[in-house]
Amino acid sequence: MLKNLIIKNYVLLQELEMIPSEALNIVTGETGAGKSIMLGAIGLLLGNRADKKALYDEDKKCVIEASFTVNKFSLEALFNEQELDYDPVCILRREITPSGKSRAFINDTPVRLEILKAIGRFLVDIHSQHDTLLLGNNTYQLEIIDAYADNETLLKDFKKTYQRYRRATHDFEALQRQAVQMKREFDFNQFLLTELSEAHLENGEQERLEEELQVMENAGNIQEQLGASLMLLSQSDPSVDDMLAQARSTLSKITTFSSRYEALYQRIESCLIELRDISGELEDASTEVDFDFDKVEATRSRVNLINQLQQKHHAGSVEELLQIQTDLEEKVAKVQNLDHEIARLKLVRDVACQEMMGYAKELSAARKAVFAPFCKEIEKLLVNLGIPDARLEIVTRQIEATETGVDEINILFSANKGIAPQELRGVASGGEFSRLMFCIKYVLASKTFLPTIIFDEIDTGVSGEIAIKMVNMMKVMAKSHQVITISHLPQVAAKGDAHYFVYKDSSSGKTISRFKKLEHDERVQEIAKMLGGNNPSTIAYENAKELLTP
Repeated sequence: MLKNLIIKNYVLLQELEMIPSEALNIVTGETGAGKSIMLGAIGLLLGNRADKKALYDEDKKCVIEASFTVNKFSLEALFNEQELDYDPVCILRREITPSGKSRAFINDTPVRLEILKAIGRFLVDIHSQHDTLLLGNNTYQLEIIDAYADNETLLKDFKKTYQRYRRATHDFEALQRQAVQMKREFDFNQFLLTELSEAHLENGEQERLEEELQVMENAGNIQEQLGASLMLLSQSDPSVDDMLAQARSTLSKITTFSSRYEALYQRIESCLIELRDISGELEDASTEVDFDFDKVEATRSRVNLINQLQQKHHAGSVEELLQIQTDLEEKVAKVQNLDHEIARLKLVRDVACQEMMGYAKELSAARKAVFAPFCKEIEKLLVNLGIPDARLEIVTRQIEATETGVDEINILFSANKGIAPQELRGVASGGEFSRLMFCIKYVLASKTFLPTIIFDEIDTGVSGEIAIKMVNMMKVMAKSHQVITISHLPQVAAKGDAHYFVYKDSSSGKTISRFKKLEHDERVQEIAKMLGGNNPSTIAYENAKELLTP
């Protein structure tokens, strides 16, 4: 439960520290004095969006901090799930800098807003007037029934199977969409693949063929140049071979005189060996060069085919063409196996759907099982709160699966005898709606382990004896939950275990809101003002004292 609340530099609050009672806390004050500012600050602690416009002093940061005792509420698993250190006292802090940057902390550990929300929803339940409007929403009504039926575990199990079903459905439908396009392209891809396969391409063949073609197309010139080179090296008189041999013979006569001459002799010997080897290769090359018209045409045709395929497929080499061929083989094979894969994914989806619907039926049954007791319990409470002819009914229909199941429920309500229950959106007055919502919150309080429950003017539209009954119900709730109630009714204010008064202070240059915990005499005066105005009569004071009497 909320142990301590500190608010600094937020809206009209310059600084506030609140240490609420563990039981029932009442907050009163004039309209516009700032009662709801405290709710806004707590909302930030629960992950609501921050705005630098909320800063009281735009040059200073806003700090909102609250400590909660949580040792009685079995939240260790929740903290472990969020990878946070658990402590019996949980401290939430939110900061807004003058630049608008927001930071959040749990036990001094920086966290994302998602984690702040995940933790905060198990610490505080705020009922605002917006929640009353939500009561007409079918999704919100379903949340109420699930909370009443204690369906949290069952709903969590269903959501897991629903997510599996959604993923399986997505995969199946995506492949079906792909199949339409892939089958449309199959014939063309098959044609391209056949064309490339029949070409029997080989790595490196393009360069080899282009070289062979160049040699064959220039055979005459090549033979002429090879012959001329051979003539100079070994067939002329004298030839290079003859002259080198003569030089070698001459040097051989002096090799014994110096190692230097011996080295020169060996070098000429090496040159002569290399020269004769070159001459042999020239002679072989000359005999190999031949102009074969058919071979030239075949080679030229092959090179042209490769060039055409490269141009067609926007490829720069045979290697790229081979990669394209591999890709086409995969596409064609995939289409050929498509029906099998579609059937497999359909089976996966159907199995996931069957599993999901099993949980959905169980969840639906659990919901329907509480319709009657829920309506009966709420009707009984509404009778006690001055609506003797209250009638509730719940109708349901099956819808396509969503993450909450396959049920759409509609809570129907009638406050008047002889009038059939109708949808909540238009059948209840403000006071009736408030009482209905309060009864629902009262019933759900016994089903949850929330440390702190906050009501924002839940008593709107009621007064007198009904208000006393409502606050007595709050007292019952406060035995197992900490309750904070913002109210404008003296009957409610008088029953609080702690009473806080909110007022505006305009004594300085800028109006600020202040919170003050009232002592007994101050409570008498405040409640007397709530009964009789700013100048309460003696009777109002006496009535205030009577209300405060246990």
